[in-house]
Amino acid sequence: MPADPELLFDGHADGARTIALAHGAGAGMDSPFMDFFATGLGQRGFRVVRFEYPYMTAQRITGKRNPPDREPVLRETWLKVVEKLGREGLVIGGKSMGGRIASLIADEASVDGLVCLGYPFHPVG
Repeated sequence: MPADPELLFDGHADGARTIALAHGAGAGMDSPFMDFFATGLGQRGFRVVRFEYPYMTAQRITGKRNPPDREPVLRETWLKVVEKLGREGLVIGGKSMGGRIASLIADEASVDGLVCLGYPFHPVG
C-alpha cells in the first residue's frame, strides 16, 4: 500500500474549485509543464494541488530512474489524494499518464470534473 503522497499547493486556498494534478510518466510534479499549468490556474483563482506517485518520490530520494508503478498503485494513490482533499468542488487530472489514471478513477471517486493535459488514454501497446 503506497504512503500518503505529499501535496504541493498553488493558487488560492479559498478557491471555489480545487484542481488536483498528477504528473506524467517521465517528469515529476515540479516539471516546467506542471509548473506552467499550476501557476496559470492558480492565477485564475483556482486552488491547485500537485502530488507524485510513489515511484517518482523514490526517484527523488535515490536519484535512480524507475519505471512507473503498476496501475493498481497509481489508482490507489489518486484515491488517497481525493480522500485527503474531499470530493466537493474537486476536479482531477494531469499530464499524460496522470490524466489517464485520473480518467479511470473519476467516476469511482465521485469528483466534480476531469481535466487531461496530455495523452495517452491507453497504455503503450
